[in-house]
Amino acid sequence: MKWIRKLYDWVLSWAETPYGAVALFFLAFAEASFFPIPPDVLLLPLCVAKRTQALRFAAICTAGSVLGGAAGYAIGWGAWASVDQLFYSYVPGFSEDKFNMVGGLYDSYDFWIVFVAAFTPIPYKVITIAAGVFKISFPMFMIASLVGRAARFFLVAGMLYFFGEPIKGFIDKWFNLLVVLFTILLIGGFALLKYLH
Repeated sequence: MKWIRKLYDWVLSWAETPYGAVALFFLAFAEASFFPIPPDVLLLPLCVAKRTQALRFAAICTAGSVLGGAAGYAIGWGAWASVDQLFYSYVPGFSEDKFNMVGGLYDSYDFWIVFVAAFTPIPYKVITIAAGVFKISFPMFMIASLVGRAARFFLVAGMLYFFGEPIKGFIDKWFNLLVVLFTILLIGGFALLKYLH
């Protein structure tokens, strides 16, 4: 997996150029449909370097990711039969079993599946393409993507905006675990409300 590390370093190098924000948009767009490196890798150093622009970077990252999600949906909806083996073979996070499992989950939990993938470390690209393949409601998909992606990126940027570089180590080490726990509690709370009614 040396090529993944080289990609990671290449993505990180954009933080030190005047084109960091543009690179962030395109990285977020690409990661939502095929690229293996998450945009958080670039979002973090940009927010640390230009703390007063952290929320702007979160907005750029959200816009790129949600538009990339729409592109992923389009791939699934219109081109999946032609490119499925390419994704299974070369894009990390894809497997036929995982993909079919997601399709089964969409039958009952379409909004929540998209939201959870958009907010947590689950590979978002698998969900965006599967959403197109299984033809879930596109407006619902876009709303869930916007809510989930914005929540994730603004949370990261907001922590850096208010606490600065000292919080970066905490985010690197614990953020994904805390996001997963929060998501479990959120969904559990909604399930409990539904059960009580």
